[in-house]
Amino acid sequence: MQNQNHPLYPIDRELVDRLLAKDSPNEEDLIDLARLFNRYEGFPGAENLQIDMAKALTLWGMTRDQLNISARKLWSKGYRPGKNINEAVGSGFDTSENDGT
Repeated sequence: MQNQNHPLYPIDRELVDRLLAKDSPNEEDLIDLARLFNRYEGFPGAENLQIDMAKALTLWGMTRDQLNISARKLWSKGYRPGKNINEAVGSGFDTSENDGT
């Protein structure tokens, strides 16, 4: 079987390089690495990227299972990309100033 090129490889390469530079991951880093492992699992190509993903995990002192457990916990707490978990959920529309009183 011939190695394939993944269409998101250039973007993912930059992301993995950023993750490799981290001594300890934040919430977004954990989510990013977990999703990249899912994206490239079984993919016939991008071996250098997959090796570097495993290096990042080793640098953080984690296993794949620990990474997945951490990512699931974050998602179950309400993590969404670009949002702080502690932010209130809602439309953000405040009618108190416009209620005519």
